[in-house]
Amino acid sequence: MPGPNEISVPQLLRLIGTPDCPVIVDVCIDAAFADDPHLIPGSIRHPHTDLPGLLARLNGRHAIITCQKGLKLSQGVCAWLRVEGVEAEFLTGGMYGWRDHAGAPCIPVAALPAPVDGATLWVTRHRPKIDRIACPWLIRRFLDADARFLFVAPDQVAGVADRFGATPFDVEGVHFSHRGDRCTFDAMLDDFGLRTEALDRLSQVVRAADTNRHSLQPAAAGLLAISAGLSRQYKDDQAQLEAGLTLYDALYRWARDGHEEGHDWPGGRG
Repeated sequence: MPGPNEISVPQLLRLIGTPDCPVIVDVCIDAAFADDPHLIPGSIRHPHTDLPGLLARLNGRHAIITCQKGLKLSQGVCAWLRVEGVEAEFLTGGMYGWRDHAGAPCIPVAALPAPVDGATLWVTRHRPKIDRIACPWLIRRFLDADARFLFVAPDQVAGVADRFGATPFDVEGVHFSHRGDRCTFDAMLDDFGLRTEALDRLSQVVRAADTNRHSLQPAAAGLLAISAGLSRQYKDDQAQLEAGLTLYDALYRWARDGHEEGHDWPGGRG
């Protein structure tokens, strides 16, 4: 029977990708992490020897602690955080349990850009529509909740990336961009090991809308319409991004839980 401060892998899987997901903290010792340098999506790394630093980093936010096996390190850190008034749980089985669970994705650390001042920094063309909102949503929900995004003129993306150490995306000639008939969202799913059933389904909608091939997925026309409307509703790209995150939160829940649901009127007809 799970302990009161324990969360199972299936329970955590239901939280990841949603705006309500707690901060996932990997406290594996360096040697154990080097043997398997992968992270649960959205995780941050923090040494178990620096508990005051972790307390400051969490700033009161709900945390889920994981180590290699879900034993002394994660349970000890979890208990210490609770003494300090932080809501915290440890992951049953730790990284071993996560890795062995079917459908639980792991992020290869080598694929993640280096942080700039504590968070990843990305740059793309201004006036985003589809891929340039979908990709930031993916990054914020599955890679780095604190990621920052710079929207600049198309001909300035390369220069801004160079001067500020930002990772460029969704422009020609960079690593994170369209590949063949796939869009940048697809490229990120591939490189970050995020090909889950729900994200695959969502990627079909993004790809079809972003490449104007609506026959690939019926929902693409709706995504294009809403995205075009958002781009006209907001003059500020950051405000549009925040509104777009809510849109993709809803699309993700549709892709995960509601894609088989239909609608008719009046209700209750056979």
